[in-house]
Formats: sequence, C-alpha cells, structure tokens
Amino acid sequence: MTTKEDLHEFVQQKLGDYRFVVVSNRQPYEHVYKKGKIECQRPSGGVITALDPVMQASHGLWIAASSGEADHRVTDRHNKIQVPVDHPTYTLKRVWLTKPEEEGYYYGYSNDALWPLCHMAFQRPVFKQEDWQHYINVNQKFALAVMEEIGDEKAFIWVQDYHFCLMPKMLKDMAAANQLIIAHFWHIPWPSYEAFRICPQKNEILEGMLANDMIGFHTHYHCNNFLEVVDRQLESKIDRERFSVIRKDHETLIRPYPISVDFDEINRKTQSSDFSKVESELREELHLDNCQLLLGVDRIDYTKGIPERLEAIDRMLEKHPELKEKIIFLQIGVLSRIHLAKYKALNDQINALVERINWKHSTADWSPVIFTRGNMPSSKLMMLYRMAQVCIVSALHDGMNLVAKEFICAHGDDDGVLVLSQFAGSARELTEATLINPYDCEQFSDSIYQALVMPAEERRKRMVKMRETVHENNIFRWAAKFVSGLLKIEFKEKEVAEV
Repeated sequence: MTTKEDLHEFVQQKLGDYRFVVVSNRQPYEHVYKKGKIECQRPSGGVITALDPVMQASHGLWIAASSGEADHRVTDRHNKIQVPVDHPTYTLKRVWLTKPEEEGYYYGYSNDALWPLCHMAFQRPVFKQEDWQHYINVNQKFALAVMEEIGDEKAFIWVQDYHFCLMPKMLKDMAAANQLIIAHFWHIPWPSYEAFRICPQKNEILEGMLANDMIGFHTHYHCNNFLEVVDRQLESKIDRERFSVIRKDHETLIRPYPISVDFDEINRKTQSSDFSKVESELREELHLDNCQLLLGVDRIDYTKGIPERLEAIDRMLEKHPELKEKIIFLQIGVLSRIHLAKYKALNDQINALVERINWKHSTADWSPVIFTRGNMPSSKLMMLYRMAQVCIVSALHDGMNLVAKEFICAHGDDDGVLVLSQFAGSARELTEATLINPYDCEQFSDSIYQALVMPAEERRKRMVKMRETVHENNIFRWAAKFVSGLLKIEFKEKEVAEV
C-alpha cells in the first residue's frame, strides 16, 4: 500500500525542479463567519475529499476560486494562505470572481451546460453565448494566476474537472517551450459522441483539452468515449496501442485512473476509543433510539438519485411493514447550485417526498426519514458511516462516487452493507456491493431489504473484500500512478517504478 510519506518522497524525487500545482474551481478550505468569528471549514465534494490528502503529502500549491465570505480577511497580499490552518502543509492561492463571472462561468456554462451534457440524467443542457464568454474569461483569469505564480519556473500543472477545458491550451500558449507538464483529471463521466455533438463549442473544448500531456478519467469506458469523440470530430491520429491522441505534432495520453480516498486516515478516525460514547450522543441527537441506521450522503443534485432512493424506502416499507419503528433512513444533503431552477425544483421535490413518506408511515414516536441539510463536520460524518448498517449510493450517473469508498473505510468492524448504483464508476471496483438499478423501484427496494436481513457472515465476507480493494488502491497510489504516467513522457524513462 502506498502511504502519504511514500507519495511525498516520490514527488520530491521524480518532479525534481518542477513545481507541483493543482488548479480547481472549488477550494479545499474556506473561511466563513460564525457567530461573529471567522472559522475555517472544508467544503463538500469529491475533488476536495480526494486531493486534500495528496496536497498535504506533496506540499504543493493549490489555486482555486474563493468561496468563503471571510476569505479576504485571512489571505495575504498575494491572495495566499497556508493550509490546513491547524497544521499547514501546502499553499492555497485564491482567485476572486465577480458575481457576473460566477453566474456565467460557474452556474451558467459549467453547470447548466457541461454538467447535464456529461450526465445521462435526462436534463437538457442550456448553452448561452454570454455564459460561454464568461467561461473563456475565467479560464483566462486562472491561466494568468498560474503563470503569475510560477514565472519562469518549470511546473507540473494538474487541472481538475470540467470547469477548465480551455485553460491547458491557454497555459501552453503563454509558457515557454517545455516549461510546463500539464495533466487534466476529469472527475465526471465523459459522454458518448451522440451526446457530445450537440455542444456548440465542442471543437474549442476538445482543442483546449488536447493541449494536455495527459487526460485521466475514472474508467476505460469514459476513455473510449473521449477517443471516439475526438476521432469523429477533429482531424487527428488516434493511437489505439498507446491510447493517445496526436494532433498538430502534440501527443496527449488518455488513461483510466479510478480515484480513491485516504483509507488509513478515515479508518483511524473511526477507531476512536470513545466510539461508543460518540455513538450514544449521535443517536440521542438524531433520535435514532434502537433503530438500524440506513444512510445517504450527497450534494443535492439531480444526478445523485435522491428522489429514487426515497421512493425505494417508501416501497420497502409498503412491502415490509414489520420494519416500522425498527429502521431510520438518514439523508444528509448539502445544498448545491440552488440559484439554478432545476436544483431549486429538486430541493422542493425532496422536501415533498420526505413529508409524504413520514406522514404515510410514521407512528406516534417514530418517523422513517430524517433529512438534514448542510455540511457536517468530517469527524461526525465518519462516525455516522461507522454506525450505519446500510449506506445507499443511488446515483443515476456518476464518474466515481467517493461516499461509497468512505463508508467502506469507516467500517473497521468489517460489518455493514453498501447498496450501490450500477451507474456509479465505483461499481466497477466494488463488485461485492449490493448493486442496484435506481430506475427500477421494485428491485431497488428489494435490495435495501436484502441488505437489512443479510446474514452476518455474508456481510463480513463482502466488506472484507471491499476494504482490501480500497486499502490497496488508496488516494496516494492513485496520485503516484498519475504522476508516474506523466514522468514517463517528460523524462523518457522506459519504466517508472510505481510506489
């Protein structure tokens, strides 16, 4: 297993004089006002969950958009701050966006156009020219922030996700020859050609991305989709043996790297000697009594399958009324992109479903569903993972889904059942999970019931295998493999030993 120390040593040895820079839209830490005081908190999301441990191990620079109302109060004159605040290990550089930029680039083109384009969740993408212009301008703003920071130094730039399709080409145009190694990790699904071809700016997006030296996706399937799109859309050479695209004498490697989490850190947090005390406090706080706990943890997004999950819980209680007063389903939901009409409608739909299900099935002292909004402290969330007998991940379409892996890491007792959508990327690795089709309410509800009544030995056998998988393929191994792939290009090594 690759450790944090292994990754740090690997990066130091192999990157040499190259600066290590991550660029993402979402920042790993934000500063907010609470009761008149400034507090630092970690936003939710897979990018943060995965990359914060990597950056703590590599001691690099993370460039991201400011999102906290008190961010400006704690950054220096170069817009930087050392994080994490309690034990600083790397530098966070904040980029400030205007409200029109945030509205057009983030809520507009990124999340009202690209997000639905890439997810098969039956939401129509909306392409607006003014949003596209803001997307160009913000990509340019971030590219300038990167170049301002690195100057004439050599750097490895690791671009994250769909917010920055254009930035790799902008950076290559600004930098000196051979100054930058640029890689891009795409955290969401890549669509088929038939879906992608409707995008009015498809050529500009592909041109921007093919300036990367390597592009990583979660699965082979998404790699194949990308290669097909390029092959049918641009004049280029597809090298199927090397899994690469050659365009205008530049080669871009396309690789599957399923992302992961920090197994040891999560496992350690849930092995606390006072776990029983914390569990008792949480059960009292959430009025769980002696019920079995079923858990869902998501951003409130239409791709996550939260309404389908609630409908399955409802159907299960219809078919198995003996479960009343014996189970509670806790859904933790983080509000997301509420400025967009479809997200506001989804939030309203979830509220109505929770109210209907609780009215339908509740008794004098018990309601089946608890729905709580907002970010939850990591330590508390990890304990809830550990307490839960069943974790339900019912994404309609998801690049990976790290909630599934966090739940597994938290169960050092080798117990618990993961009910997992077959349309999440993690289903390709976690084959011992109880796989469901979230569109099939009958099968979904039956699978939740089977998870609740599964024999202890069967639960243990499945969990042990999944924990072995996540333990071996942790976040540090993912990062080492990704960097290793790039170093084989830059340093022309015949083989770079994996950590």
